[in-house]
Amino acid sequence: MFRFQTLWEARWILAALLVLTGGLWCLRSWITGWPSLLAVGLILFTLYFFRDPDRLAPADPLAVVAAADGKVADIREVEESTVTHAKMKRVGIFLSVFNVHTNRAPVEGTVTYSQEYPGAYLDARDPDASGKNACRTWAFQNERDTFVVRQLTGLIARRIVGWSKVGDRVQKGERFGMIRFGSRTEIYVPLDAEITVKVGDRVEGGLSVIARLPKL
Repeated sequence: MFRFQTLWEARWILAALLVLTGGLWCLRSWITGWPSLLAVGLILFTLYFFRDPDRLAPADPLAVVAAADGKVADIREVEESTVTHAKMKRVGIFLSVFNVHTNRAPVEGTVTYSQEYPGAYLDARDPDASGKNACRTWAFQNERDTFVVRQLTGLIARRIVGWSKVGDRVQKGERFGMIRFGSRTEIYVPLDAEITVKVGDRVEGGLSVIARLPKL
């Protein structure tokens, strides 16, 4: 449920909350107990937010899995202008503050691209945020094709974390990064892939199949 690598991203938040809780506890003779309870509640919510359960991706080599937990916000055919410079199918997933925020590789492959870009911090639920918000773009390449994943910031999410690096070989469903607090993750698949989800579906990163590649 919890991993050191993921909790490390919460170290300053947890430290501040622990100091606040300790200070309120020391002042309990002068103030009522509810502020301390609120601080403890915030600590528990932070631990809940940074949970990171182990998952086993489906073995089907033709399956492309979700790169994040959340709700499918949009499915479009778009021009991927950063890595492939070709038209691809894009599945956008919105992550609320209640979702697991670890990102996972949609396919097995080698990380061939990882670059962060500055930008705005618009509402991540807006599909147009894709071209405007600060983001990090990833590419995973295998013998079938190149697959692109984009981590986008939002109104609350301001920190994108990358754990993998270019040249790493990752397994399908393996963690490669995370976004802190509500955000958006996009998966770009080849045009000949069959999308297996629809707008409004809830998906789990590394588990839910969002697309299926054609047989060779």
